[in-house]
Amino acid sequence: MISSTLTKALNQQIGHELSAHNHYLAIAVYFARRSLDGWAAFFYRQAEEERGHALKIVDFLLDHDVAPFIPAAKEARPNFADAIEAVASAVKAERTVTTQFEAMMAIAHQENDYRAVPLLHWFLNEQIEEEATMGKLHDLVRSGINLFQAQEYLPTPHAGGEEAGDGA
Repeated sequence: MISSTLTKALNQQIGHELSAHNHYLAIAVYFARRSLDGWAAFFYRQAEEERGHALKIVDFLLDHDVAPFIPAAKEARPNFADAIEAVASAVKAERTVTTQFEAMMAIAHQENDYRAVPLLHWFLNEQIEEEATMGKLHDLVRSGINLFQAQEYLPTPHAGGEEAGDGA
C-alpha cells in the first residue's frame, strides 16, 4: 500500500504536471504568435509530455487501489518579454519538478514505501534529460542565433520510454 504521505504528494504532483502542461502550452503559443512554428511544435510536444506524466501518476495510483485526486492546474499566459525569458522559465520549471520528485523519493525511503521507488526513479531519470534539454535550448536562444534558423537545431522529441497508457 502507498503511504498516505506519499499519496498526498503524488496527488499534488498530478496538479504540478498539469500546470507544467499549461506552462509549456503558453510557451508554445508565445512562439506560434511569432511564426516560429518549429519552436511552437517543440513546446506543444513538451506540453503533451507533461500531460502524459500526470496520467502516468494517475495510472500508478489506480494500479495500487488508491483513488487519485485531480488538483486544479495553474493558469499560464504567454506573456514573456522575449524567447530567452520563455525558455529560462522552462529551465526553472524543470528544476522545480526535479526537486519535487527528489522530495517524494525521500518520503518513499523514509516510509519504506518501496512500491513507489521505480516510478519515482523513472521520473528522476526523466528530469535529468528534461533539465539538460531545456538548458541546451536556453544556451541556444542566449547565443543570439536567429530563432528562425535555430529551429533546425531543436532537439527531436524523446519517447522517454514509458508514458501514460502503456501499462507502466
